[in-house]
Amino acid sequence: MKPLPQALRDALPATALLSDAASCAVYGYDNSKRHGPVLAVALPDSEAQVQALVRACAAERLPMVARGRGTATTGAAVPLAPSVVVCFERMQRIVHIAPGDRYAQVEPGVINGDLQRALAGHGFFWPPDPTSAPYSTVGGNLACNAGGPRTVKYGACRDNILGLRFVSGSGELIVCGSFTSKGAVAYDLTRLLVGSEGTLGLITQATLKLTPLPQARAGLRALYDSIDSAAAAVSRLMAQAATPSALEFMDARAIELVRSRAGLALPESAQALLLIEADGSRAALGDTVTAIAAAAQGPGCVELRQATDEAEQQELWAARKALSPILRSLAPRKINEDVVVPVTRLPELTRGLQQLGAQHQTLIVCFGHAGNGNLHVNLLYDPAAGDAETRARNCLAAVFDLVIALDGTLSGEHGIGIDKRDFLPRAMPAETLTLMRAIKDQFDPHGILNPGKVLPA
Repeated sequence: MKPLPQALRDALPATALLSDAASCAVYGYDNSKRHGPVLAVALPDSEAQVQALVRACAAERLPMVARGRGTATTGAAVPLAPSVVVCFERMQRIVHIAPGDRYAQVEPGVINGDLQRALAGHGFFWPPDPTSAPYSTVGGNLACNAGGPRTVKYGACRDNILGLRFVSGSGELIVCGSFTSKGAVAYDLTRLLVGSEGTLGLITQATLKLTPLPQARAGLRALYDSIDSAAAAVSRLMAQAATPSALEFMDARAIELVRSRAGLALPESAQALLLIEADGSRAALGDTVTAIAAAAQGPGCVELRQATDEAEQQELWAARKALSPILRSLAPRKINEDVVVPVTRLPELTRGLQQLGAQHQTLIVCFGHAGNGNLHVNLLYDPAAGDAETRARNCLAAVFDLVIALDGTLSGEHGIGIDKRDFLPRAMPAETLTLMRAIKDQFDPHGILNPGKVLPA
């Protein structure tokens, strides 16, 4: 391997720049199971070091890939060419928590779960709660606009941020947003950066909008005799005033898997499941649950069960939590997409997915965040079984076409990365992509920030 440029070595202390083969290998992957070529691993511990690093890479035209804990599933943190991987694991300070103003300032390497524990002591939480929350970073969450089950009531990252500090592709420190919950000053660069997957700038600090912890929670599980019945219930639930804090969906295949593999007792007649959670004040929660239960009941509902205590509430979630490990046991490979359609079009989506699975001879299992119309579509296959991988890839393209035809979008929370990049021209007009490329050029004039991601060539 060629020696690292001196400008790069000068930008960071020797202990913060790794170029040995073992370190480069460890930081060259993410949860997409891809692996890319790493020239060096940078471990800055301050904003000034990030600036110096970007300026050095800009001068040498070295590609840079930002990274948190590598939990992304779309290849967003995997280099496509020999690159400097910038890992923020040493920038994990919670700078300030301001309960009175309902914000917290944090560095990008703070673990979501650690932040939640710190905020709980003040009676607050940060709503984004992806499955990876115990080990994913706030910076990574912001980069992909992560969501999770609570998004239906509280919103995703883009809805829960006030301001950012970030370094552009030319090494400039940009400060945007405010410390206030209201603001109408010029362009909203803060929310433009959220979801940009490290292609516009490297976040060095975020001001997050906090929400008070609810006093109480209640859980319900509703089972239906058809997907259409469950989808109709979702529409009823989202059309009334009592918004669930979580509204999760499982299709018939998912139910059969948790029944047979996890040993959970679910009625044989159940073809769809809704897992519903409500939260709020102790005084109001009873009325909220009553309203949600009334909306959940209706034609096709074969069982509605409410948890009576915390242990039973955890039992209700057991089916949902059991799914991912079960799926890994069904087939060696899994394509996990997170498409979104309007809630009222969920029946068309689920029926269409069943047809596509049969047409392409590919097993599809669906579950996800029904309250947002956001389903995790899992295509399972064995790459050693003839043309199974080709059929799965063709099926994936057809899934995206179906979603777009239903006025949906390609991703709800996983982002674009490499996986969905080449499908963007199907999802948005050429003029929109041209404008996005112009924005990319303005923020990253040398094209060094996560090149090849998000935008198609």
